[in-house]
Amino acid sequence: MAEKKTTKKSKASGLRAPRGGKRLEAANKTLEEGKVYPLNEAVKLVKGNAKAKFDETIEVVFNLGVDPRHSDQIVRGVIAMPNGIGKKVRVAVFARDAKAEAAQKAGADVVGAEELVEEIKAGTINFDVCIATPDLMGLVGGVARILGPKGLMPNPKLGTVTDKVEAAIKNAKAGQVEYRTEKTGLVHAGVAKASFTEKAIEENILALFNAVKQAKPSGVKGTYMEKLTISSTMGPGVQVDINSVAA
Repeated sequence: MAEKKTTKKSKASGLRAPRGGKRLEAANKTLEEGKVYPLNEAVKLVKGNAKAKFDETIEVVFNLGVDPRHSDQIVRGVIAMPNGIGKKVRVAVFARDAKAEAAQKAGADVVGAEELVEEIKAGTINFDVCIATPDLMGLVGGVARILGPKGLMPNPKLGTVTDKVEAAIKNAKAGQVEYRTEKTGLVHAGVAKASFTEKAIEENILALFNAVKQAKPSGVKGTYMEKLTISSTMGPGVQVDINSVAA
């Protein structure tokens, strides 16, 4: 019988906790109930338990002491992973004339203006990151309702509304991770692949940790980073000792 891959979302960590299957049972046996692990041990466990037939994504969840109902407590940003994210990133650029030529030379997968808007309206979205020059944001606004829910709307705060299209494309292709607090105060992001070395996974987690730490809203009182959990796509969550990351 094929192994079940249904999942349920953990209220404690925000990770989707896989259930069922001998592989998960074996993975759970490698963990001590209630234990909080140093980062290096947690990475070793998560990587060792990632035994699916595909290259699982290493996911990180921060439980933050923020109230996202207040706009000044929304934590959001983008950070380039020092070791990439282990996937090919397709980039679309809204640009005209010289900027369009520069985008094509820089390796953009899709470049256009009105014709790109029509493709998106028709349901063709063959990209993972969308960049736009400032002069075309009025045009991009025509598909905001399509791009916005997919997390693809260009945003100056994320560096995706810019005249420096070559640099933006380079950063996107290198492997950037966008992070933003969810309604429950969680920040959830995929930072690496299980095939990465333990050192590379740790470095990527540290990069995201420092970015989220530096993005702490000034209005937050009390503990900011309450909990940190990592897992692979099909593996159990492992809680990390925040002090071992902050050290």
